Amino acid sequence: MGRPRLFGRLRAAVLGVVHVAALPGTPRSSLPLTQIIDQACQEAEIYKDAGVDGLIVENMHDRPYTVCPGPEVTAVMTAISAAVRRSCPHLALGVQVLSAANQQAIAVALAAGLDFIRAEGFVFSHVADEGIINACAGNLLRYRKQVGAENIQIFADIKKKHSAHTLTADVGVAETAAAAELFLADGLVLTGKATGLPTDPGELKEVQHAVKIPVLIGSGVTMENVKNYVDANALIIGSYFKKGGYWANSVDPERVKKFMDHISKLRE
Repeated sequence: MGRPRLFGRLRAAVLGVVHVAALPGTPRSSLPLTQIIDQACQEAEIYKDAGVDGLIVENMHDRPYTVCPGPEVTAVMTAISAAVRRSCPHLALGVQVLSAANQQAIAVALAAGLDFIRAEGFVFSHVADEGIINACAGNLLRYRKQVGAENIQIFADIKKKHSAHTLTADVGVAETAAAAELFLADGLVLTGKATGLPTDPGELKEVQHAVKIPVLIGSGVTMENVKNYVDANALIIGSYFKKGGYWANSVDPERVKKFMDHISKLRE
């Protein structure tokens, strides 16, 4: 039997992204942990008040990323995620730990009481900014089983942004999606070529035709183009919800509220 869908029958559930400040030990780290946690919770509250359907916590300020982040990153992301969970007990809540630290994300989600993770490199290898990212589905699902975290859903990026896919140029997006479904992903994430760039609406239709699991849009959604994505199961939105539409800025409450009002009408 398949796992229950996290967002039920809601069309285009909106997941706001909480981009936490640079974590201890990373090149741009400058804030004490208490302030990092406070800022994350403040952003989460803004999203909650605007009516989003869920949140995802992400360490995008930890540039440049490493494929082997230290234990301090897992510990701090757990503390932040647990605090956000306390602030937003009724929202769907997930985490992504960059880069491709998917087992660490499962550990964070388990300890903090989260609902899902966003996983890079689930099936097929690709070349990312950080180097070669190899498929992890087998090890990741075994780890999830071993630690008793089977309630945590895995939403897997396919043909993900900021990456070269020449290694799998002969494998289309629909084939990649089908492979991820075969390897027991709980949902799939489609993106544009980089953060803030729109996803190809044609790929959304192609993937939805190829699989039965939920399909999420992971980049480039705006007020102007969201009509192209209302048939997706969820929309992960970071850049558009920030001041000036730039991911590194703080969340703009008015942008979030106007977007939520707009998509509520599109769902009718």
